Amino acid sequence: MLDVASGTGRHTRWFLDRGYDVVAVDRDVSGLDDIGEHDRLEMVEVDLEDGEPFPLRNRRFAGVVVTNYLYRPILDQLVSAVASGGALIYETFSAGNERFGRPTRPEFLLRPGELLDVVRGELRVVAFEDLVVDQPRPAAVQRIAAVRDPETGR
Repeated sequence: MLDVASGTGRHTRWFLDRGYDVVAVDRDVSGLDDIGEHDRLEMVEVDLEDGEPFPLRNRRFAGVVVTNYLYRPILDQLVSAVASGGALIYETFSAGNERFGRPTRPEFLLRPGELLDVVRGELRVVAFEDLVVDQPRPAAVQRIAAVRDPETGR
């Protein structure tokens, strides 16, 4: 599993508790210090926005999880990181979130249908939502769950 912008490791911990190997990537992995010695955890401390190539571009994962993070230059690489039979789960803020608070800048907000465009031709969409949620606070978000077919690679 790949947990992108892992923060304090909510998803990392969930997957580790269920027996998965996890690669947690963040510019600051100190939020994982208490589990840093876990035998199924690999922590990668890197700034994904520093202009360098995606550090895991040659690796494939059974699952790629991204929440509350958007950096468009690596979107295609995140899709490519999904292994055959694997899944992408992505949720972040979308256009319209400005009326609820931060983030408000367009570079941090998905355009309508943008996640669908990112996976088109690469992954099969299992679920997609573009909506306003009330919890944990009101926000405009997009969510997608998409899989890579093991037979076709798409």
